[in-house]
Amino acid sequence: MKGVHWREVRDAGADIVLGNTYHLMLRPGAERIAALGGLQRFTSWGGPMLTDSGGFQVMSMSDLRKVKEQAVTFRSHIDGDKVELSPERSIEVQLLLGSDIAMQLDECVRLPAERSDIERAMQLSLRWGERSKRAFAAAPPGTMLFGIAQGGDVSALRQAKRARAGRYRLSRLRHRGARGRRAANR
Repeated sequence: MKGVHWREVRDAGADIVLGNTYHLMLRPGAERIAALGGLQRFTSWGGPMLTDSGGFQVMSMSDLRKVKEQAVTFRSHIDGDKVELSPERSIEVQLLLGSDIAMQLDECVRLPAERSDIERAMQLSLRWGERSKRAFAAAPPGTMLFGIAQGGDVSALRQAKRARAGRYRLSRLRHRGARGRRAANR
């Protein structure tokens, strides 16, 4: 809703808006937004709020980040400070923002990519999904956690991710399509 009043968003037909976890975590900060009553109150948005995990933005800063099993570390594009984003911190930030629908942290690869890189990211995203689910246990009732079936442009990998992700029972599963966009599984 940057640069647009929430009334204009509602008048355009939106029933839900997206809060960008990465940007809000850096500025003004999740703890500050929580202290101000959450993102809906902070923005005066009266409807549901979905937050992303920060994974797509981290992917887009490939020259500023390092992906490891524990977390992604990167330099803030704002002030150059070192930032660590783990699955647990991503969920913590989303809950501090007051998200109604949170997303698991995933490693999104820039396409085109080698199948081995896509498969490695998918496996990491599965493990991060399990950690996200455990961190989400502290969520208030009624809050949902969506998983992401990473698999790039390889359909067989996306299908394998969907099958394995079902084991850790998230509220819903979404997949990153061949162009890196998220689309609901049907």
